[in-house]
Parts: sequence; structure tokens; C-alpha cells
Amino acid sequence: MISQNAIDALRKTEIGAQRLFIDGLQLDGMSGASLMVTSPIDGRPFASIVDGNAADIDRAVRSARKAFENGSWSSSTPAFRKKVLTKLAELVEKHADELAVLGVRDNGTEIGMAYKAEPLSAAGTIRYYAEAIDKIYGEIAPTADNVLGLIHKEPLGVVGVIVPWNFPLMIGAWKIAPALAAGNCVVVKPPEIASLTLLRLAELASEAGLPAGVLNVVTGRGAVTGEALGLHMDVDAIAFTGSGPVGRRLLEYSARSNLKRVFLELGGKSPNIVFADAPDLKQAAVVSANGIFRNSGQVCVAGSRLLLQASVYDRFMDELLSATTRLKVGDPLDLSSDIGAVSSAGQLDKNLGFVERAQAEGARLVTGGERLLAETGGSYMAPTIFENVTQEMQLAREEVFGPVLGVMRFETEEEAVRLANSTVYGLASAVWTANLSTAHRMVRAINAGVVHVNTYGGADITVPLGGVKQSGFGRDKSLHALDKYLDLKTAWIAL
Repeated sequence: MISQNAIDALRKTEIGAQRLFIDGLQLDGMSGASLMVTSPIDGRPFASIVDGNAADIDRAVRSARKAFENGSWSSSTPAFRKKVLTKLAELVEKHADELAVLGVRDNGTEIGMAYKAEPLSAAGTIRYYAEAIDKIYGEIAPTADNVLGLIHKEPLGVVGVIVPWNFPLMIGAWKIAPALAAGNCVVVKPPEIASLTLLRLAELASEAGLPAGVLNVVTGRGAVTGEALGLHMDVDAIAFTGSGPVGRRLLEYSARSNLKRVFLELGGKSPNIVFADAPDLKQAAVVSANGIFRNSGQVCVAGSRLLLQASVYDRFMDELLSATTRLKVGDPLDLSSDIGAVSSAGQLDKNLGFVERAQAEGARLVTGGERLLAETGGSYMAPTIFENVTQEMQLAREEVFGPVLGVMRFETEEEAVRLANSTVYGLASAVWTANLSTAHRMVRAINAGVVHVNTYGGADITVPLGGVKQSGFGRDKSLHALDKYLDLKTAWIAL
């Protein structure tokens, strides 16, 4: 684990002006424009990134296409790709302290969570796909004796990766690692408010021996660089995690351009369902509080709708309030802080707007609902709980992406299922019960890509993450993620 002394030393590091990473080189943007990087810790700028444009994206895509066609990576042996990616994982671990603090300065995640979720998780993901790729086989079809049918697995070509600001390094690795392991070349568009760790990852990849052009990073505004990547005629696929509206635009860009494949992991409004026979209500309350309030609620799978069975409602609410009030909101680079900063002043304003609307619609504020530590200049918000929430309220229907929990009451299992599924989203969920039959029925009945039982979160790289309905149809993590980045080619050979 990182030490407070190391954190304090690294937070003073001068970052300065960052450049694009294209064709193995750090390059200036074509327009010369830049964007200031403001830390949500104190509201002060501490770096700048290139405000990229369509010409920069085109440079990166051309570099990736050239690298793909020369075969230095795409035609290399799985053993070679494994060696380079394993070296990259080692370098990410070696620089974990630097990457963790850099990311926290950028997006405000509390350092205790960021250290594990960003560099350590990214290193584990890269190593996982490095180890996996030389164990992925093609197939021989069952044919007549005079025919040989072969099914080859080949890389797609150039993959565009667009990631969000909450966990850019972790989520970036979920997409970059399998795409690279499969032999593709990648162009990454990082979030404009959290680009620094992905720029550093590209540098480390070059140091690990990744050939020039195989991994490129172009910073800038989503409406410009993201659109250019989505519309580019020489990009074969886009892997995206983010909001529904942007996901829809990427599908439109695909239709308007070359019908590139688009893999979407979108938002969630995940139900966390507690039955009266939950094994340990106190523990369930602690885990539930962390499941919505860690990283200031800025987690796509956050348990933002709490469904409590009526007979334990009051008792659970007491435990939940106790667990919530023990959480310390503060400087995310202080190891004693349980919750860090909201990612930006704009996101904080959005969160507080949800609070106002929830009160106007009749929900009862139990705790929180206000900005904290305004004197620091940073963006901090108190963990917020509303009860008397109904399904018609905005708080029950729309993703806040902040530390705001809506609590609902249910009587029967059937009512719990109805409430759980009464949303356009279907990303994650949880069920707390000691009854094995209830657990299995709920796993079947809930429309979500992930159903936790007697826990919330913690699923590792071995299982897929993705949703149903308007939570999208991309799947990150596990061996199944490789399917997105490999094409099938049939060879039908007359003997």
C-alpha cells in the first residue's frame, strides 16, 4: 500500500503541459490549442493537455493503421505479445504510486480506493490478457472427409477506445489490454478531465517494447475528438464506457461512416435489495453505504436504489445512517479520508440539482444533500440519503453519478422484482438473503448483467461486466471480452 509520505511528496510534482502520444512519440496538437487541468481537490489548475481535433485523430488512426499493416504487432506471435504486455504490467506496478497520485489529482478519487482500483487493477488486467492470449485457439469444423473447415481468429484492425473520468486507468485497461493482446492497434480518447494516467500508460507501453503506432492517445473534448474517432472511416471498432446519450451518438456515427462495430457499457440505476432474512443486517448496511458512497458515488455499478423489506426497514435505516455518518469526506490524498472529491465543479452542481428536485417531488432528506469543504476550493459533497422515494421520481429513474441514495420499501419478493426492473437500465444489482432458493430466483428474475448476492461489488477480472437494456451491450473483463476484438474467418478447403 502507498504511504502518506509518498503521497505528500508526489502531490508536489510539477506536471506541466502534456502532449499527444502518436506513433511512439510525444507530439504537439495540430491546432496548438490546450485545455487546463483543474484538480477537484482544491479547484486549482495544475497541468494542461492538448485540445486535440479531427486532424490529430486522423494522425493517430493513420499511425495505428500503418502499424497494423506492417505486422510488427498484429502478425507477431502470441508469445511476443505476451512478453511485451507482461513487461507493461510490471512497469505499471513499478510506477503504481506515481500513477495513483496522478489520477487522484486529476479526478478526486480517494487514494485508498484509487491505488487498488487504478494502477494495481490495471496491471492485473494487462497481465491477465497477456497470459490468456496464447491459450486462445481457432477451431476445426465437423465436415465430410473430403473437406477441411477451419475457423481462424484474427484481430479486427484499428480499435478506438473512449473511457470515462471516474476510473480511466482501470476501465482503459479493460479495453486496451484485450484489444492489444488480440493483435489490434489502438487509439485512445481519454476523458478531458482525467487524461493524465492514460498518457503515462502509453509512455510505459513504449518502454515495455510495444512497437510505435500500436497504442496512441489523443486528448481533447469529446464533442471534437470523440466524434472524429467515431466518424473515422478507417477505425474498425469503438469500445466505449460512458453515458447513454454519447453511446447513442457513437451508434449514429457508425451508421454515418463505415459501419464500424460499437461496444457500449453505459449507465446504471442499480437496485440493492435487502430481504428480512439477510445474514447480517449491520454488515449489509456497511457494504451498502460503501456501494453507493465510495468515490462520491461515481461508479457505474453503484447501488443507487436501496430496496428494503418493510419488516426490517427501520432497523436497517438506523444501521445505514450509522455507517454513513462514520464515512469521512475529505482530501482524497489523505489516507484517512473515506470519500474524496466529486470529479468537477460541474458534476457537483448536477448532483445538487438532483437533491433539489428530489425534495421538490416529495422525497424526504434523511442526511446530507449539501456541499462540503467549500473553503478549500474543491468539489466535495456529503453522502446523501432520501427515503419515501417513489418510482415516478427522477431520483428513482435517472442516474445521478454522485453520492445520492434513494430508499424504497417493499413487502413481497414479487414487489421487489417489479421495483428492481422498473428502470430503463440493467447494469448491476444485489440481493441480500440467507435463503438459497430466494437468491437463485432473484438472480433469474432481475434484469441486470451482474447480480451480487450477500455482497456489493468486488467481482474480479475473471467474470464479465456489462448490462442489458439501456445499460448497453458491451462486455468488459473475462475471456469473453476478447470476442469483441477478434474476427472470425472461415477457410473451406477441398481435399
